[in-house]
Amino acid sequence: MMYLAVLLALIPASAQADDDKDMKSIERITVTGSRIVESLDEVPASITLIDQQQLQENLKVSSELQNLLALAVPGMAPGTGSTSNFGQTLRGRNVLVMIDGVPQDTPLRNGGLGIRTLDAASIERIEVVNGATSIWGNGAAGGVINYITKKPTESAANVMLSQSVRSSLVKTKDSLGYRTVVSVDGTEGKLGYVTKLSQEKYGVQRDADGDILGLQYGLSDSQQRDAFLKFVYSLDDSRSIQLSYNYYDSAQDANYRDVPGNIDLGGKTYAVPLAQGETAPGAPQGPEGNYNLMAKYQDNELFSHTALVVDAYSQKIDNVFFWSSALANPEQGFNGGQSAILSEKDGLRAVLTSNVALGLLDATFVYGLDMLQDVTSQPLLDQRIWVPEMDMGSHALFVQSKWELGDDWTLKAGARSESVSVEVADYTTLKLCTNAQTCSKPFAVSGGEIDYDATTYNAGIRYRLSNAFSPFVSYSEGFEVPDLGLLLRTATVKDISLIQSEASVVKNYEAGFSSELDRLYLNIAVYRSESELGTGSQLDKTTGIYIPVRAPQKIWGYEASAEYRLSDAWQFSAAYGYTEGKDTKNDIYLGARQISAPKLTSSVRYLPTTDLSFSMYWLHVFNRDRFMANEQGFYTGDQGPVHSYDVLNLSANYQFNNWQLFGGIENLLNEDYFPARSQSFRYGSGYSVKGIGATVNLGVSYTF
Repeated sequence: MMYLAVLLALIPASAQADDDKDMKSIERITVTGSRIVESLDEVPASITLIDQQQLQENLKVSSELQNLLALAVPGMAPGTGSTSNFGQTLRGRNVLVMIDGVPQDTPLRNGGLGIRTLDAASIERIEVVNGATSIWGNGAAGGVINYITKKPTESAANVMLSQSVRSSLVKTKDSLGYRTVVSVDGTEGKLGYVTKLSQEKYGVQRDADGDILGLQYGLSDSQQRDAFLKFVYSLDDSRSIQLSYNYYDSAQDANYRDVPGNIDLGGKTYAVPLAQGETAPGAPQGPEGNYNLMAKYQDNELFSHTALVVDAYSQKIDNVFFWSSALANPEQGFNGGQSAILSEKDGLRAVLTSNVALGLLDATFVYGLDMLQDVTSQPLLDQRIWVPEMDMGSHALFVQSKWELGDDWTLKAGARSESVSVEVADYTTLKLCTNAQTCSKPFAVSGGEIDYDATTYNAGIRYRLSNAFSPFVSYSEGFEVPDLGLLLRTATVKDISLIQSEASVVKNYEAGFSSELDRLYLNIAVYRSESELGTGSQLDKTTGIYIPVRAPQKIWGYEASAEYRLSDAWQFSAAYGYTEGKDTKNDIYLGARQISAPKLTSSVRYLPTTDLSFSMYWLHVFNRDRFMANEQGFYTGDQGPVHSYDVLNLSANYQFNNWQLFGGIENLLNEDYFPARSQSFRYGSGYSVKGIGATVNLGVSYTF
């Protein structure tokens, strides 16, 4: 499976005596972007697979999935160093995050919190489809991240207990935290099960100077809890039913306050303890009891050569944001405010897979129906309504096909027809004041119904010429409803029909190849995506509010990854990702909300014995400076320059009998830096927060 080896360029294989045996042991998997069970060497697109081993290596350093994705996926923007993935795009566009195919984002009011929706210990592997994909519908303009959760083991009961502690190495005071994971899985007769409970408590997070990181979207003094349950019952050899449930909450309840800093003046935002008698404004920020519930029925032999999967899911999201003085209205007695994105989804999907022999051709057809009801709003905790309730109903029909043309060619093509309707009642936009003299003007807006209909297509072909050269080309369209809540809350018209709320079809072109040259594996791809109605933002100086701007956009870039196995003990990998984009109407570069600075990642793994392993991961972010400061020397919006920085992580693991000792150090060299998003964003001082300084994580686990 040559192409799989290439895609594992950032996922070094485990130490075994025979590398070829390792590769052959990896079975066919479901590739998220096509819903077809297939080998990765058949896919005419760029796919990144993050396996269990790489997950475990990074958990020894940090449980934050943002960091793992930034290291593993060439086209993924660098991590933000916070609980928010706002600005962490994939190939310059929004990415659809899913848990076992259930969407975790809130596209009607995108809060940038989709990546952090479950504990990493619940994940078996992560599949990332790079580039727009039409097969999953709304929200996948930049690609898809699918968290595949763990499956039951075949033993009667497998129990794992893990305990770790975490602390700053720069200044240990109040920085001690802990992480506890308990899991039990197994199979009893026809019933398989997975149960996992985890809790993580952070101490204060410190930068390279030992100062406490700013609190906006912060992790200091926060606590995360996650419960995951899965039950699989085999009705017979071909039919099964499955029920899974995931609960996740996180709250930051810190007795600190921010000291604002201006990055243009060389300052940073950091936190200090509250003074005696002082209380923190607002409620703890973070998701409050988010959950996913999914029931699935699978029949692998519905009739001859055809399988059926039907699943229904229900989801609740309640994400509380930080308190902000920008939500003030002195006339009504509000000196600030705090919002929450509320979303409830119910979905049903029916998917049929048919394998057909047409003469000398083998074909696979995947076709079905997706239905979704999504009610989303963004009220303030003080009962003011910032974004009114948006009631969306959607249904889509899709078909995806794969054709094996002899032994060397694979052709894939498909289409999806989607119909979306969103209802909004009459509402009035909020009057918000950044200061006593600068306030927005409220508008009474007549509601109504907004309808979207789109048919999107995809096609691609791969030619397996030889192990040394396997090229592919592909074309795929993605359908994206804009951040409607953002458009509604900043409306300056009297009727909802006058808001520029049209959906956008993203057209993605890609070409690349993979190569296997003895112990060297390569993967290279170039891409270009176009959309007639991308969404940017522009500061309204009269109100101090950023107004959405719709304009055509073009994004392009390239990626390269390589893995070299020097020996069974030493393995090396590296990947480079470059993305750039423009507003083609005004011929100006896109800001950091979409376009990240180029980055290079690499890793070294050393396995001197079968029981001992070491790994080191390096992230280098390059410069990006596309915009001019104003006359006063300040930048606005997302146009700040990015200056290069490096982060080095180290982890180690020792296994003896049923015990495992592990440890990791994040930012080993204590690099003093601002993350790329902090350098670019000027949406208030809360983003001017430095990256975490050297931090150690030590733990032990026991399995029986």
